[in-house]
Amino acid sequence: MKAMVLREIYDLKNGTAPLELADIPTPVPGEKDLLVKISACGVCHTELDEIEGRTPPPRLPVVPGHQVIGRVEVGGDSTRLFRPGDRVGIAWIYTACGKCKFCIGGKENLCPDFQATGRDVDGGYAEYMRVPEDFAYAIPGEFSDSEAAPLLCAGAIGYRSLRLAGLKDGESLGLTGFGASAHLVLKMVRYKYPESNVFVFARSEKERAFAMELGAVWAGDTDDAPPGRLDSIIDTTPVWKPVVEGLKHLEPGGRLVINAIRKEDADKDYLLRCDYPNHLWMEKEIKSVANVTRRDVGEFLELAASIPLKPEVQEYALEDANAALMELKQRKIRGAKVLRIV
Repeated sequence: MKAMVLREIYDLKNGTAPLELADIPTPVPGEKDLLVKISACGVCHTELDEIEGRTPPPRLPVVPGHQVIGRVEVGGDSTRLFRPGDRVGIAWIYTACGKCKFCIGGKENLCPDFQATGRDVDGGYAEYMRVPEDFAYAIPGEFSDSEAAPLLCAGAIGYRSLRLAGLKDGESLGLTGFGASAHLVLKMVRYKYPESNVFVFARSEKERAFAMELGAVWAGDTDDAPPGRLDSIIDTTPVWKPVVEGLKHLEPGGRLVINAIRKEDADKDYLLRCDYPNHLWMEKEIKSVANVTRRDVGEFLELAASIPLKPEVQEYALEDANAALMELKQRKIRGAKVLRIV
């Protein structure tokens, strides 16, 4: 089968082709696995973190991609939930042990044996992939394949971030950065919390304009001050400056949720500007998001179908994955990027 393969950790400053188009063996499903013929796979900033070594794969080569849509080609002997031809999705959570205190307590995202699709195992930048049936999801008919793909990470992790933010209807929410995840969070807030106002901080003028199109009440640069203090902020950026700047704008007792697997080191010195009285005092909180659970993905897909919540997407051919990744690196973003695999 054809796949885009990462063979080594790569500094994207040195070029534009970290992935290689290759022919590799089609995976063989185990007893409890599905073999999925892939039709679409979202492109996520986490792939940049893998490629550049901030969250490196435990083995190389590996096929990236964890926002996967396809049809079941065949199931193993013990599969029971899906049949050949069923449309399914595969998310960042590929598997967890199911036995540790975190899994038993509904926090399988914290499982020490958590495995991530496209990092710990081969993912969706390919024509086929294998997945344990219990970690596949039925995809609502309201969405095309390309619309559904970003829901599996950008949407699900945005949903978890919103849960962790603890927002109540009528409270104000800030979003730092306005890419695939943040634009879905804004749409969720407008549906779930109609009395709440959303304020967006983004470096790109195009991103700010897009946020206003989708219903933000204010959009400014990272350095700009919103008209008032915010009850919660969700940070979706790969850098530190928006976190430090955002803390200044929180209400006492407010919470800032960092929606990122890793942060880049480019502006790490900005952390030295964090000043306790201005940024953290008055019981302000910082909380990180670690992975997602199956509950997050399942609940979010139901919510997205009921709205319906459809992401803005840009499509690319599988062979053009490097171009999509470089555009993401360069912050050329409007909504979500999706590879179409035909």
